[in-house]
Amino acid sequence: MVTVNNSPAVLGFLIFPGFPMACLTSAIEPLRAANEIAGQTAFAWKLISETGDRVRSSAAVSFDPDLALRDVEDLNYLFLLSSPLAPFATAKATQGHLRRLARHGMTLGGVSGGVFPMARAGLLEDHVCSVHWCYEAAFAAEFPHLRTTDDVIVIDRQRQTASGAAAVFDLMLHLIDQTLGEDVTTEVACWFQHPLVRGQGVRQKIPTVRGESTSDMLPETVAQAVRIFASHIEDPLNVADVARIVGVSPRQLERLFKGSTGRSPSQYYRSLRMNAARQLVQYSRDTMTQIALAVGYATATPMVAHYREAFGLTPQQDRKKINLFRVENNRSIPSV
Repeated sequence: MVTVNNSPAVLGFLIFPGFPMACLTSAIEPLRAANEIAGQTAFAWKLISETGDRVRSSAAVSFDPDLALRDVEDLNYLFLLSSPLAPFATAKATQGHLRRLARHGMTLGGVSGGVFPMARAGLLEDHVCSVHWCYEAAFAAEFPHLRTTDDVIVIDRQRQTASGAAAVFDLMLHLIDQTLGEDVTTEVACWFQHPLVRGQGVRQKIPTVRGESTSDMLPETVAQAVRIFASHIEDPLNVADVARIVGVSPRQLERLFKGSTGRSPSQYYRSLRMNAARQLVQYSRDTMTQIALAVGYATATPMVAHYREAFGLTPQQDRKKINLFRVENNRSIPSV
């Protein structure tokens, strides 16, 4: 049980410019519902910004925080909500303050892109964290030494991470279950038509190239090949070698891929590499040459050509385009 002497568990949500608003509402709403269903204030929450100033979300909706991070003292939990590239206003001071809160026993967490500022503050050293599949390549490029997983949520001692909005809803259900029990948790899930309460160890469902299926719905031979492809983005394998590894002929692998994904193995493989390249274009500051090397190309020229073919614009154009949508005070990415 989290509540002590009938005091509510207090959660803080540290929001950065451009944070995903859905993640905030998906965290707070199940807590609010749990209070109503239980007829008690089991949970309280505070909205926090680094400086105490108003913060604009990625949906262009602004939020007035309750307090500045420097004034945080009495929280049980502090969750960081951010885009991957949101900067600290005063990095040294803020990161030091977060580390002090962690040393004093506060549970810290990150939701969606919030794992990036956590990692930059050194809060994920010697911990495993959940990273949304659309940020996986960018996170690995910036923090190659950190351990990650594609599980929906991860609770690793005093660190809690959730891959996105639906995932943080599951994480809050876990907290509700610990605090108020299974009956309240089930009713909260029913209120929001949340059909499945996902705990730790549940992997993210990643859309396949075809679109109407997810990675866990693929035939096992195809799924095994996809896992091999995904683990060899930087050092691509020959499709014939992958067929041999999974125990089928190249022709049979071709038929299986066409039937389940609508694409050949080589087309699917290139799509995985291009999706990884796009993550780095949009969520890193790597140069085009660095991105090309990271997704298995010796030079940038063929990568740029394949990128244009996949997305209808060059990576330079894509980076420039996404910078137009970044909120004020969220640094743009150099387009060189």
